Amino acid sequence: MTFNDIFKSSFLESVSEFSILDTLLGMIFACILGLFIFLIYKKTCSGVMYSTGFALTLPGLSLVTTLVIMAVTSNVVLSLGMVGALSIVRFRAAIKEPMEIFYLFWALAVGIVIGAGMIPLAVMGSLFIGLILLLFANRKTHVNPYLAVLTCKDEKTEEQAFVLLGQSVDKYVVKTKTVGQGGIEVTAELRMKDASTSFVNRLCEIDGVENVVLVSYNGEYMS
Repeated sequence: MTFNDIFKSSFLESVSEFSILDTLLGMIFACILGLFIFLIYKKTCSGVMYSTGFALTLPGLSLVTTLVIMAVTSNVVLSLGMVGALSIVRFRAAIKEPMEIFYLFWALAVGIVIGAGMIPLAVMGSLFIGLILLLFANRKTHVNPYLAVLTCKDEKTEEQAFVLLGQSVDKYVVKTKTVGQGGIEVTAELRMKDASTSFVNRLCEIDGVENVVLVSYNGEYMS
């Protein structure tokens, strides 16, 4: 038997029996679990901006992946063609947070598992993952720090500002200090006692403090 005979074989052109009921059942479960992933993402999203487009991508990705897996498991030629087609696809969308990668893989995994016919596994796995995320995603284990940038006229003003700062916040650490002809600029990382920022107003009232800027900082972005 030559390679020509292999590629002309009816095996490569065979298509297994197509079941409308199984297809509808798989797509319905993919839609339900995709919407479940969408709701979990919406509930646990902790980023600066909630991305509606990304959230709607999750149920769509589950449906498309389920459809693709159902197709490639029914036809050998189609599966080879699909691998070739997907190998040239390049995705350029920027991922803003690491958790977005997790949700993408979750939606893909649901589609693959349902497409392979293991619906109970997809349901139980998604429920377990969703429960874990709801329990731990929004539980804060630390307080986000703030950065305070103070512009002082002289060293005496700087000392007065830091005395007031020490009384107003839980703790602070000086990160940078720039001394020039125009004065002293100090950047300090703060841990707040509460959500009140009234101490910034009192810092500005100190004679010699020219400017105070307070920004929220979590290690990845400032707002």
